[in-house]
Amino acid sequence: MAAADHVREIESAGLGGTTTRDTYVVQSWRRCLTEYRLDPAANCEAVILPEGRLKEHRQQAEELIAIARSGLEQLYNHVSGQAYVLLLADRQGIAVEYFGDPRHDRELRQAGLYLGADWAEARAGTCAVGACIATGEALTIHQSDHFGMTHTPLSCTAAPIYDSAGRLSAVLDISLLSSPQQKASQSLAQHMVTTTTRRIELANLMARTRRQWVLRFARSPEFLDVDPEGALAIDDRGCIAGMTHMAARLLARAAGLDWRAPEQLIGQPVSRFFDLGVDDLPALTRARPTQERVLRARDGNMLFAHAIEPPRPRATLPALPQALRALGGVAPEIGALQEKAAKLSRTELPILLQGETGTGKEFLARAIHEASGVKGPFVAVNCAAIPETLAEAELFGYAPGAFTGAALKGRKGLVEEADGGTLFLDEIGDMPLLLQSRLLRVLAERAVQPLGAARPRPVRFRVISASHRDLAALVAEKLFREDLYYRLNAARLSLPPLRARQDFDWLLARLLARHARPGHRLTAAPEALAALRVHPWPGNLRELDNAIATAAALCEDGEIGLADLPEEIVGATPVADDEAGRLKAALAACGGNVSAAARTLKLDRTTVHRQMRRFGLSRHS
Repeated sequence: MAAADHVREIESAGLGGTTTRDTYVVQSWRRCLTEYRLDPAANCEAVILPEGRLKEHRQQAEELIAIARSGLEQLYNHVSGQAYVLLLADRQGIAVEYFGDPRHDRELRQAGLYLGADWAEARAGTCAVGACIATGEALTIHQSDHFGMTHTPLSCTAAPIYDSAGRLSAVLDISLLSSPQQKASQSLAQHMVTTTTRRIELANLMARTRRQWVLRFARSPEFLDVDPEGALAIDDRGCIAGMTHMAARLLARAAGLDWRAPEQLIGQPVSRFFDLGVDDLPALTRARPTQERVLRARDGNMLFAHAIEPPRPRATLPALPQALRALGGVAPEIGALQEKAAKLSRTELPILLQGETGTGKEFLARAIHEASGVKGPFVAVNCAAIPETLAEAELFGYAPGAFTGAALKGRKGLVEEADGGTLFLDEIGDMPLLLQSRLLRVLAERAVQPLGAARPRPVRFRVISASHRDLAALVAEKLFREDLYYRLNAARLSLPPLRARQDFDWLLARLLARHARPGHRLTAAPEALAALRVHPWPGNLRELDNAIATAAALCEDGEIGLADLPEEIVGATPVADDEAGRLKAALAACGGNVSAAARTLKLDRTTVHRQMRRFGLSRHS
C-alpha cells in the first residue's frame, strides 16, 4: 500500500469512515490520532532503550523472565527455522527478553524486534504489543494494520500474560520482518503464542501458591492432566487466592461479573462461582478417575477438574509471629517475605533490607526484632541523617574529656546502646567510608571503643541494615567497602514497591481505619478509590499514609472524595454527581488514560469516547 493511501485510510477511519480492518485495529488507530496525537505520515523509527534503563526494566521483570524462559525457548525452537522473532515485553511495552537469529541482528534492531525496544502504543503507534496492552486480548497487527509506514513490512502477533491477581503483567510477541500477504497466515502463530502464555501463567500460579489448593480445569477429560486450560488457587477459607487469565474469565462468566475487574474475583468464596466448597476439593484429586471429576459452574457450565492438595506443613514450623503478620495482606509476594523473615528472625544472621524509599524497611526491621524474642532494645540509626562531623561520637560514644565540649561523664554511642538487642542501620549506603571501617571492626571484634577510651567494651547485638541504593553497585564504584558489604549481606530481604503489591486494598483499609476519627468509620468514594489504585506511588507507603491522613482531615461525613486527595494524585478535579462529572472524575483519577477510565466506570472504551465528545471533555479536562 502506498504511503499516501495508508495515511488517508487511517484519517478516514479516525473520522468514522468505513473500513474492512479489524475493530481492534481501527480503535488503536483512533487512540493514536486522538489520545497520543501521532502523525501517520511521520517516520516512527524504532527506539531501543539504553543499557541502564533496560537493566531497570529487566530487574523488575526478573522473576517473570525466569518463569517464562523455558516456555519461550520451547516456542522459539518450534519456529526458529521460519524467521520468527520472540519478544517478551513488560506492561510498559519494553522488550525485556528476546529470541532471534543473530545473523539478522542489524535488520531486527532497525525494525525494533530487539531487546530493549519500546513498543508502547503511545510511542510506536498501532502495534501488536501496544494494542495487546490496551485491549488485554491476543491479536495480530499485520503489515499495513500498523499506524506508521515504518512498521508496515512487519507482521506481529501478541498475547497477554496476566499475574495471579488477574492484572496484565506482560505481553508475548511473535513477529516476522516480512510475511505472506494474507493476515490469516498468522492464525497458527496466534494459537502458539496464546498456548505459551497460558502455560506461563499456570507455571507462575503454581510457583506462587505452593501452600494452597490449586484447581485445574479443562473442557475435555483427556487433556485435563497434561494441558489444562486454566487454574485457580484456593486458600484454607475456601476463597479465591489466585488465578490464570482463563480462570478469571470462567469465574466472571459464572457470576455475571467483569473479568477486567479482578478485585471482584480475588478473595471471593469459591462457592460463589461453582457448586463447590473447600471440603469438596479432596474428591477432585487424582484418587478418582478423570471422567468422574466433574465441576459445575453457577452459570451451568460443566468442566473437568483436577484439585492439587498443598503440602502439609511441618509440625516443627511455628505459626507466623503477629509482628510479621502485620506486614501485609493476602498476596504471594508478601507471604513469601513474611515466611522468610520469620525463619531469619530466629537466627543471629545479619540481614540486609533492600527497597525503595518509603516501602517500610524500618517497620520490617522492627517486626523481625519483635519476632526474634530478643529482650534487648531496638536501636535505629539513620546513617544519612547524622552529620559526618558528629557521626563517630554518635555511633561509638566517647569517654569523659575526650574532646572540647564533651559531657563530663562521657556518653554511650548508639552501637553500645543496642547491646543485647538489635542495631538497625538505615540508609547504610550513605555511611562515610571512614565510619564503615570502624563499623566493620566493631562487627568483627564484637567490641566498641568510644572516642578517648583506653579499652574497647564488649557488645553483642543483631545487626539489620537497609538501603534504597544498590550496595553492590556502590562496592563496584569504590564507595562502599566490599568486606563490610558481605558482612552485612548474610541474608537479604527485598520489599516490593507499593505499585507492585497485590494487597493494596488491604493496606488502604488499614490506613483508613488508622486515620478515622474515634468512634467513626472512614471510607473512600469510588472515584477516590480509583485514583488511589492507579497512582504510581513514588513515595510508596509513606506517601499513601500522608495522602490518607490529609484526606481524612479534609473530608466530610467520613468519606474521602477526589477533592480531598493531594493534587499530585488527581489534580484539582471536583467531584460531580452527574454523568459528565463522573466521567471527568474518572479521567482525572486515571491520569487521562481513557482505557483505564473505561474499566473504572465499567464501560466500553468507545462509549467513553462518545460521552467525551458529547460533554466536550478532553483526556485532561
